[in-house]
This record gives sequence, structure tokens and C-alpha cells, in this order.
Amino acid sequence: MASHAKFAEIAALAGDPSRAVMLHALMDGRALTASEMARAASIAPQTASDHLARMVAAGLLSVVKQGRHRYHRLASPVVAQMMESIMLVASDLEPAQPKLTVGPRDKSLRAGRTCYDHLAGRLGVALADALVMGGHVELADDAGLVTNTGVAFLGGIGVDIDALMARRGKRSKRVLCRPCLDWSERRPHLAGVLGAALCTHSFKNGWIRHIDGTRAVMVTPKGRRIYREQLGVQLE
Repeated sequence: MASHAKFAEIAALAGDPSRAVMLHALMDGRALTASEMARAASIAPQTASDHLARMVAAGLLSVVKQGRHRYHRLASPVVAQMMESIMLVASDLEPAQPKLTVGPRDKSLRAGRTCYDHLAGRLGVALADALVMGGHVELADDAGLVTNTGVAFLGGIGVDIDALMARRGKRSKRVLCRPCLDWSERRPHLAGVLGAALCTHSFKNGWIRHIDGTRAVMVTPKGRRIYREQLGVQLE
């Protein structure tokens, strides 16, 4: 269990407005430079570098070096889960509006987006629903599992569960499958190793593509057909 001091440190780091913007900019799984993060947060480059150094030291971010450049990314899926949970709480505590709108106001983000390395929004929730309805995945409040029929089914569409578990490695604590309460839909989408694999597989096969400049994703005509015919996903 984390100490009170560590809890307070992480809360303070994530609670600063500039650092919150920087963390949010990394929620699509990309790695960004200090200059890009400074522009995202509308702060001076030196200020951004100071913020980034503190978040790296605390374990919220990791640094990837490539040539002369240093790229920052979220240190783990757990950090992304923390951010998604904070956004969920924050949106619940917003002052009441005449018409209740939860989650992102951007329609494309609500339709489908990446949540670190897995799919969220209506697309992510519909995918989770289809797998549960088909008996391929079982989800509880804070845990999930892939059934025997699910292993065979997912293998048939190109997602090899045994290979995923083998690549995960002995030291990884990341679970195979878990629910992640969706910020906008308020229902679970799939996270964990399986959620990441389905997202990667969807991009690789051209079922979805990123909308430039955002973490929103668009389902391609091919993807809409595959999702409907092979996975039973019902999209609007």
C-alpha cells in the first residue's frame, strides 16, 4: 500500500493545471517532446521541462531517447487508468447544466477514442458488450476473464491469447482483461493486455484510423463491416 506521503505527492503532481494538461496530452499513448508538451500546456519550455522532470522522478512519466531527442510518455497503463478515473470524477462534480453532458463534448471523441493503448467511447463500449454477449469475455466490477470459447474466437480473428500471455513476460503485473469505466459512456470498455491487443489489431488491419490532431478514432467502412459481421459490434 502506498504511503500517505507518496499518495500526496502523486495527487499534487496530477493536480497542477499545467501538468494535468500535459498528462492528458499523452492519453492517446503517444510520446511527445518537451517543446510539444509546452505548446500543449501554453507554458514556457523551461517551465515544461521542470514539470516533466518532476513527473519522471515520481514515476508518472518515462523518457525515450531517440537521437538528439527525448520523448516523454505515460509510464504505464496504471497512470492512464488514474487519469481516466480523475476525469470521470471531475465531470461528475462539474456545476449542473440545463442539459446533462458527461465526458468529452467533442462528438468524435465520444464516438471512439484511444484511452492510452485501448479503445474507449461508444466504439470501445460496444466492443466490450459484443464480446460479453457472445460469451467470449466475462466482466465483473473490477476484473475480467477470457473464456475458453473466447480464446478460440479471438484466435479466429487474429488475436492469439496464448501468444499475448507469453509476450507479457514474467515480471509484468498487467492483467489480461479488465473493465475500465468509460468516461463518456459510464459503462465499461476493455482494458488490460486484451484491450491493447484489440486496439493494435484494429489499427493494423485498417478497421480504424486516427483523426489527425486528436486521440479520436474513426471506424473505416471495412472496419464497420468486420466489427458487425465477425464480432457482432453494433455501431450507430
